[in-house]
Amino acid sequence: MLVLDVRDAGSFDNSHIHGAQHVSSANLSGVLNATARIRPVLIYCYHGNASREYAQIFSDFGFSEVYSLDGGYEAWRSRPPASGSGAPDAGLEQWLVAQHFPPAGVNAVIANATTPLMRASHIGDGKIVRLLIAAGAEVNARNADGNNALWLACVGGHLDLIDTLVEAGIDLDNRNDNGATPLMYAASSGKAAAVERLLAKGADVTPEMLDGFSALDLAQSIECLTLLRPKRSGRSTAQSDAGPSPSPGP
Repeated sequence: MLVLDVRDAGSFDNSHIHGAQHVSSANLSGVLNATARIRPVLIYCYHGNASREYAQIFSDFGFSEVYSLDGGYEAWRSRPPASGSGAPDAGLEQWLVAQHFPPAGVNAVIANATTPLMRASHIGDGKIVRLLIAAGAEVNARNADGNNALWLACVGGHLDLIDTLVEAGIDLDNRNDNGATPLMYAASSGKAAAVERLLAKGADVTPEMLDGFSALDLAQSIECLTLLRPKRSGRSTAQSDAGPSPSPGP
């Protein structure tokens, strides 16, 4: 789910729901254009009024699942603590401390807004990844570059963790601050095995970076080209057969 904060920038910088992205009239158009219409969107403001207006805009642009947070950020901030949350696994606590996170900080951040899940995915620690997910780690958290844990798993070449993260609900086509997806990274790095696994999980080949390059354009090996070309041509043919896509609404 994409979580959007539509309060003023100062309030957002002071505190916000972890993983939220700040949106205003200045960058709204960019967010609308960069987000898949099938991705769920949750919008919040101070008390739940302005967020309804933003939610209507997203609905008008063809988004199929849009929510406005009742009561806004203030209601969320003053909510009672969740009941029944158990203490973190002792081994997980030790790992967190060794990686410079607080012992119970499954959603804490260190340099570059790196979360424990991102760190474990990068180094390929599958056991810790599973423990973090079970302990409530935010799967779709993004670091300071806009990348999620799936990108880091691709950097490390950990195919099993690609499976684990996708099964946990991570955004397979998350676009970072440059508009790049994990599939684009894997293709541009010549990581054919990661490209193959991402495609098998349903990664979209059509997104383009801010400079207009797709995963196919960025492919750095024959193996990656061989994997991506049929997917791209198949998608183009299907779109052609179906005729022009309807425009998104006003």
